[in-house]
Amino acid sequence: MVRRWSAAAFAMLLILGNIAAHAAEPAKNNNWESLYNGRDLAGWTLMHDASFVATNETLHLTGGLGWLRSDIEYGDFILELEWRATEAGYDSGIFIRAGKDGKPWPDAAFQINLAPAALGALVKGNRTVVPAENSPVGVGKWVKFRIEARGKKLSLTVDGENAWEYNNLEPATGFLGIEAENKAFEFRNIRLLRL
Repeated sequence: MVRRWSAAAFAMLLILGNIAAHAAEPAKNNNWESLYNGRDLAGWTLMHDASFVATNETLHLTGGLGWLRSDIEYGDFILELEWRATEAGYDSGIFIRAGKDGKPWPDAAFQINLAPAALGALVKGNRTVVPAENSPVGVGKWVKFRIEARGKKLSLTVDGENAWEYNNLEPATGFLGIEAENKAFEFRNIRLLRL
């Protein structure tokens, strides 16, 4: 009976140890990075004729044709940000794993669209690969995006609601970016968790 208890106790300790190790894993990886410091464009590079201004914890897209590119390339991540259009007929986008080549925007890059008629659609180059299922939002309304890239899988959540999942994302790494298409936007609370 003593041996049975010892074996059972040992097995229980192994199970509890395994659970504790896995429970500690997310905490260890829960290192969100702020991608915008609220003061300037540190960590970002203006590409072509894009115009962005940093003020009061908010990143303002004021116009131009081009994009704001992250200085770092990312592979697997969760990106969260809030955005709002500040003029009618708004149009912009979030680039995922983009290259540097192309003008005014990166060639054949994946982009999550921020245009009223295609809000949240996934575009590769000029081709829509996942159509928009989100209704347009009014000017001045803050919208929260959660974008998750894991291997070839990309998913979008809009204001807490799952929008879509796409399973053919490539390449494995690239730059993040915000498209400038001569329309004014604001962005805030831009943060990233590397996976």
